[in-house]
Amino acid sequence: MAITKVRKRDSRIVLYDKSKIVTVITKAMESVDKKDAIIAESIANLVEKDLEEKFAKEIPSVEDIQDLIENTLIKEGHVEVAKSFILYRYQRTKLREAKQTLIGKIDDSELSISSLKIAEAKYLQKDENGNITETPNQMFQRVAKSIASVEKDYNKSEDFTKNLEKRFYDIMSKLEFIPSGRILLNAGTKSKYLASSFVIPIEDSLEGIFTSLLNTVILQKSSAGTGFNFSSLRSKGSKLAESRGKAVGPVAFMHIFNSASDLIMTRGNRKSANMAILRVDHPGIIDFINAKENPNYLKNFNISVGITDSFLDAVKKSQDYDLFDQCAGKVVNKLNARKVFDMIVSEAWKNGEPGLIFLDQINKKNKTPELGNLEATTSCAELPLYPYEGCFLGSINLDRFVLNNAVDYDKLRDIVKLAVRFLDNTIDASDYPISKVNKMIKDSRKIGLGVFGFADMLYALKIPYNSEKALEVAEELIKFIQKNAREESSNLGIEKGNFPNYKKSIFYKKKPMRNAAVTAVAPAGSISMLAETTNGIEPNFAICYTRHVLDRNQIIVVNKHFEKIAKEMEFYSPELIRKISEQGSLENMENIPEKIKKVFVTSHQISPEWHIKMQAVFQKYIDGAISKTINFPFNATLQDVEKAFFKAHELGCKGITIYRDGSRVDQIITLKEPVQSN
Repeated sequence: MAITKVRKRDSRIVLYDKSKIVTVITKAMESVDKKDAIIAESIANLVEKDLEEKFAKEIPSVEDIQDLIENTLIKEGHVEVAKSFILYRYQRTKLREAKQTLIGKIDDSELSISSLKIAEAKYLQKDENGNITETPNQMFQRVAKSIASVEKDYNKSEDFTKNLEKRFYDIMSKLEFIPSGRILLNAGTKSKYLASSFVIPIEDSLEGIFTSLLNTVILQKSSAGTGFNFSSLRSKGSKLAESRGKAVGPVAFMHIFNSASDLIMTRGNRKSANMAILRVDHPGIIDFINAKENPNYLKNFNISVGITDSFLDAVKKSQDYDLFDQCAGKVVNKLNARKVFDMIVSEAWKNGEPGLIFLDQINKKNKTPELGNLEATTSCAELPLYPYEGCFLGSINLDRFVLNNAVDYDKLRDIVKLAVRFLDNTIDASDYPISKVNKMIKDSRKIGLGVFGFADMLYALKIPYNSEKALEVAEELIKFIQKNAREESSNLGIEKGNFPNYKKSIFYKKKPMRNAAVTAVAPAGSISMLAETTNGIEPNFAICYTRHVLDRNQIIVVNKHFEKIAKEMEFYSPELIRKISEQGSLENMENIPEKIKKVFVTSHQISPEWHIKMQAVFQKYIDGAISKTINFPFNATLQDVEKAFFKAHELGCKGITIYRDGSRVDQIITLKEPVQSN
């Protein structure tokens, strides 16, 4: 009788898949420098035959199958391969034991201990006593079931929904696509807060400001980030007609919002992030530029100046420009554009803030222009949004899409389309106690499908990040993702209906569309750590580094692509790895071929110009924006920062954030110090 099912270690019953047997045999053979697909297939056939004979009336377990693999390898004379497989089983057993110690449950996922610690801290469900109640696989099942169940609202059959649930589970458990942390944590629970970040409007009245503060607190309780544009508020010193007093200005109210965020402890003791934007033509712009000069101020805020094209023209000509009071509806003063710009550059050079948001560029690319101008972004600037809109994010792990030294576009196409349906469903699965939020997110149905693992993909393809070839790969890749994401959204528009604001969009009378926006590149920091790859489109920060694991033990983490090629080219050694971990990069390392050094570059080896070029290439085919940091060496000059700002605008970026290495006392990562895991 044919084998159809297998019992996993956590008692789950899954479908039998012979290809998995072939894979483990192939890996065992490769570990002893033997590679023969015919032999691997032959051994798998023998194992399958034994399974059918011995388990005709019961379901075999994973351990049963592995016992047969081990015995068959020995019986067929592949003793060295069998030894390798036995060692593999032993190592996996020790890993499972360590994982069970960590979460108190049998975990049969592919996550490492480091990844499991991320899941435990941020995403796995816990009881009222803080005890973990699910494994990573159960987490993925919970999320998949919840998001797939939305299809019932569209009269889809139970078979369709069940199949979709399995497909959602597969792409998450294989770490090919991972939704945002809010979705991983909340989907399938009592909480229906699934958006990652929101834009909250700020009205120029005490009632309006504190209503916005209340809404912010409600949303931040779910760990969501919040973005604000404070340009509607009167500048400091303006007269208040109702009280005959004077306005305190936007920065003073930012401190109130910052203090509220301090008091809201979210899951994992993490405070939600805020983004504050102020237009460059606001009368209080000088106070805003200097708002974070003291490193202890506004720690829960990222700040960015809303820049206009006309302002940059005035900078180039060293002309004065108008300051406009939105409340009074008139010009109230003038400043020299060059002097203001120099202040922005100086503060960014000192501590990385403020960043720039290019408002005109954002609105040139706005897909729903009839709804008005976009003036604010999410907390990490990955998506410009209207007031009360939220973003539903998920990212494709590009590191999983390299096949035979090329991008596996066939597989990528399937995952993109499935991810778009997944993210669209999260909108229907969400619910908020603020009616305006529910209405706005469903009126435009914006999603942000992004990517992470890009730098590791380049390593796998043996392409330097700072090269024209990398830019070509990036453009082809993101153009393909955007095209297929749009196509799937259009198909969903036909299947389920267009987004309600469709008639106010650029798509009206051209093509059906389910979502006003489909792509955005978020930082994907925690989920990239879960998948043990690089975040967003950022370069790798180090080839080797020290990480703390269980019981405060330290291990040296080596980039898997570097480790593989170093062993293949026979220059790998523990001493070499120790030396690399001390400085992070391959610079000044002897006995490493130059061509390998050129491929395995790290963030601080890549010039700001190449960082910007890469951001700009991705931005060409992204509906939203890109969260990325342009890294500068410690000895970078003010002129270097100024050049980068103009270059980002010239190449069509929607914003830019820079950071000069060592410019902050509390810098999180340095190359020569051990890096602790979160």
